[in-house]
Amino acid sequence: MSGGGNTAYGRKSFQRSKAHFTDRITADGRDGWPVEAGRYRLVVSRACPWASRAVISRRLLGLEDALSLAIADPIQDDRSWRFTLDPDDRDPVLGIRFLSEAFDKRETDYPGGVSVPAIVDVPSGELVTNDYQRITLDLATEWRDLHREGAPDLYPQARRDEIDSVMADVYEDVNNGVYRAGFATGQDEYEGACARLFRRLELLAERLAGQRYLVGDTITEADIRLFTTLVRFDTVYHGHFKCNRWKLTENQVLWAYARDLYQTPGFGDTVDFDHIKRHYYQVHSGINPTGIVPLGPDLAGWLTPHHRQQLGGSPFGDGTPPGPVPEAERVPARGRP
Repeated sequence: MSGGGNTAYGRKSFQRSKAHFTDRITADGRDGWPVEAGRYRLVVSRACPWASRAVISRRLLGLEDALSLAIADPIQDDRSWRFTLDPDDRDPVLGIRFLSEAFDKRETDYPGGVSVPAIVDVPSGELVTNDYQRITLDLATEWRDLHREGAPDLYPQARRDEIDSVMADVYEDVNNGVYRAGFATGQDEYEGACARLFRRLELLAERLAGQRYLVGDTITEADIRLFTTLVRFDTVYHGHFKCNRWKLTENQVLWAYARDLYQTPGFGDTVDFDHIKRHYYQVHSGINPTGIVPLGPDLAGWLTPHHRQQLGGSPFGDGTPPGPVPEAERVPARGRP
């Protein structure tokens, strides 16, 4: 998710920027960035669905010790993501106040704005990549030698075509669709995006009515990408983005599926509803000029039984769930149900 120019949200048609920095961190280091424990820092906002994918993947794969985590303040200013949650308003590892400093160190006058997730090379302080579509796939494949024992295969070779196909539809109509509806500047633009969003959600519900996960019998990258939109749906997209034909809680299949994932270690324990609400309602001043953050919805339902295990399958297959969340990365109580 990009930052800067926040007052423009809701005043111009939405266009998802492609990542400008698309270098990859690989096992063979072919782009000049070899996988190396301790060398890189993942910069995220817990408010951002695109960044949350990387947080979930990192935790599921057990990469916490290999790839350190920087969490930006959910409230941006026009210089974008800032480290005002840290002492002295600086990231303690990179020593910078704004993520833009790492972008500027790599290149000046880059297009597309400052976005998360971003991976920064700690020794040089330079941005390596902000390719939100690729980062998690590489964590699942190129970083394999550093995965924890029992880590899931989130992008299994035999299923990649199916995973890619499902993810393409989810990206176009759901992940991006909520933004196209929320930032629409005309009635027809809004209605078109909203219609496509809910039609896709209905098709996904049909698919998930008879199977526990989107592809195969275990969690994959496809589930991560759908989850990060669903977990924000009633909290921000239903009201703030006017995606209000129905609430997630009113769709029996998707609500149970989302709860199942939320209660799976590595998913819900990375979600900060406080950051999510404050970011959307306070940053998008073109949509919500008062900056008032709603009190609801009630989050208690996320912890209720989902009964999805009756469909078979298991989240980690022959593997194991990740261990406890590192103390420094625990979501504060105000961000949890």
